[in-house]
Amino acid sequence: MTSLRAFTCDDLFRFNNINLDPLTETYGIPFYLQYLAHWPEYFIVAEAPGGELMGYTVRGPLSQQPRCAPCVAVMGKAEGSVAREEWHGHVTALSVAPEFRRLGLAAKLMELLEEISEKKGGFFVDLFVRVSNQVAVNMYKQLGYSVYRTVLEYYSASNGEPDEDAYDMRKALSRDSEKKSIIPLPHPVRPEDIE
Repeated sequence: MTSLRAFTCDDLFRFNNINLDPLTETYGIPFYLQYLAHWPEYFIVAEAPGGELMGYTVRGPLSQQPRCAPCVAVMGKAEGSVAREEWHGHVTALSVAPEFRRLGLAAKLMELLEEISEKKGGFFVDLFVRVSNQVAVNMYKQLGYSVYRTVLEYYSASNGEPDEDAYDMRKALSRDSEKKSIIPLPHPVRPEDIE
């Protein structure tokens, strides 16, 4: 049985099977530690019965659960302005190890992140995804997300390839009863225009 638990510092040395996937953004250890220190409730892993990490996400606190190696994780944070109705949950990373995909783990982790964002009084949850990653775009659409805007050249390329655009996808939460936060922008923006 898969178990969900809070991400720990030890997991930084155990999640290569998740993080070395070409579709997963990889960050330096200080970046992960910053998230773990500031938004620990938004950092979750899923573990297989054998102990391997299946994936991760960043979201809200979990009760203590048995330890095994992560196979899925989500990483996120709460940010924005309440006064401007922009307080929201942000999915920084959602990753599932290739051998554990198509089991509904990503959907479960997103649901947990949305729940914590709801409890924190967020108006919406947002995330960025590569325009070319149609599998992920379609999954997020199935989970109720829509494209709010296109961010030009958001992802840096390597090996002389051009930078890649991103979709900023959003899902309104109950606090945004009029769903103002998900009205699509009519034109693309640049990364420096994102608040």
